[in-house]
Amino acid sequence: MRDAVIVDAVRTPVGKRGGALSGIHPADLSAHALNALVGRLGLDPADIDDVVWGCVGQVGDQAGNIARTAVLAAGWPTSVPGTSVDRRCGSGQQAVHAAAAGIIAGQHDIVVAGGVESMSRVPMGAANQDGRPMPESVLERFGVGGFNQGVGAELVAERWGLTRRRLDDYSLESHRRAAAAGDSGALDGQLVPVPGALDADEGVRRATTPDRLAGLRPAFRADGVITAGNSSQISDGTAALLLTTGEIAARRGWSPIARVHTSVLAGDDPVIMLTAPLPATRKALRKSGLGLDDIGAYEVNEAFAPVPLAWAAETGAAPDRLNPLGGAIAVGHPLGASGAVLMTRLAHHMRDRGLRYGLQTMCEAGGLANATVLELL
Repeated sequence: MRDAVIVDAVRTPVGKRGGALSGIHPADLSAHALNALVGRLGLDPADIDDVVWGCVGQVGDQAGNIARTAVLAAGWPTSVPGTSVDRRCGSGQQAVHAAAAGIIAGQHDIVVAGGVESMSRVPMGAANQDGRPMPESVLERFGVGGFNQGVGAELVAERWGLTRRRLDDYSLESHRRAAAAGDSGALDGQLVPVPGALDADEGVRRATTPDRLAGLRPAFRADGVITAGNSSQISDGTAALLLTTGEIAARRGWSPIARVHTSVLAGDDPVIMLTAPLPATRKALRKSGLGLDDIGAYEVNEAFAPVPLAWAAETGAAPDRLNPLGGAIAVGHPLGASGAVLMTRLAHHMRDRGLRYGLQTMCEAGGLANATVLELL
């Protein structure tokens, strides 16, 4: 049976909204990662069977199949196809799932998966401005006037008894870990700086303090606990991973980082919205035959601090294995790219630390989640 392996993975530094990457078209930003990836491997882009690219705001600069536009912007042969996928915040992770499935099925031999989001150029929610995505039938079914992730984060904090201080402490640690990762060189193997623009993650706040976080106003409820300081940052960025089979990798002289061991999806309550990583994790562990203690690192996207904290409370996961390099609260959350950014970080961390298994899961709008188990090679 064919397998799917990640040969290499790269990402740009993540830029702040309106920051160093905001002047770069998302197709050109994607092209930078694509060319860095094939350049590291000495791969002729003509050998790539598909480019699967996550993107949430597929309007404006990101409309018209950004995957294909990125391929053309990279100067690759016109024979290289590309497709854009949208599973909300998990789009980049879904791109990896789709690439792995196509390889295992024998439809493709070499695929690049990843994603991009320029939230500076395509504001969050831009695709909803001229429409009404939720009909009355859905709103009536759940007895709400609308769905809101920030309100969902408040509901998660309430259900798991997470105080404002606990959320802020977690957020402070995210910044500390992200700064330490950058300072130690732990990110050097994955980052491809953007010349003249950015060479390190822009959102990491080294000088933040408990008092500064405590002084921020609640963002979604007057008496709430969710603030800009314990939420993910609005960001720009891209990441790219090359997948193939173990046999093809050996034939080409490549040394893959990891095998895509297990990939699953899950859905949960769309009102609270952010809890699906829990059933996704249970499903991934059950399908893989592994226990949580077998996993050396967990990437649980920090859309809001209550998400990884509730996940850890339910699973009993070791705190030092959870988001060991910091997360989206510090680094940022370029929506369609984040799944690929996290997987790039996870794969390199596993190789650097000799961790046999890693698990990644992300909450997604609509009460969805992806979960992936990687196995070190």
